[in-house]
Amino acid sequence: MQVVFIHGPAASGKHTIGTRVAQTLGIPLFHNHLAVDAALALFDFGSPGFRAVRAAIWRAAFAEAAAAGRSFVFTFHPEASVDPALIEELAASVRARGGEVAFVELLCSPEAIAERLDQPSRHRFNKLTDRAVYEAIERAGGFAFPPLPALLRVDTQAHTPEESAALIAAAVREAR
Repeated sequence: MQVVFIHGPAASGKHTIGTRVAQTLGIPLFHNHLAVDAALALFDFGSPGFRAVRAAIWRAAFAEAAAAGRSFVFTFHPEASVDPALIEELAASVRARGGEVAFVELLCSPEAIAERLDQPSRHRFNKLTDRAVYEAIERAGGFAFPPLPALLRVDTQAHTPEESAALIAAAVREAR
């Protein structure tokens, strides 16, 4: 059982690339916004209730998938409303069942993020699309998060989504 844990900033291509990685590997994609949207249905972003619901969904998904031996791709935007210890807890729940977590970091410049924020695909998922709001959150430290490990780092400006997904799938297969 393996979790391909794709992390990176907003608009770095996590969903687009994660979808292609999932298709290539023949496993499902658990897009972060599934949990975010569920929590937002009840609570404001970042509130204690929001954080608790989102964390509970992630914990349940990781634990149940690990118990069933079900590999999947997970997308994650490191940001300050997530307790960094939760990420290790999720990985530990997979490892406790004999699975592994392959962390993959997506990189792109602040200029590319600014250009990509207003893409139609981001609107479809009700993601952050306003450049001024993004910059305000960034200035306030909202995207502060300790570095995560990375089996691979992929510059999504240097590679198309298809190339990025192929690089990730190859690295994940090799790491098995």
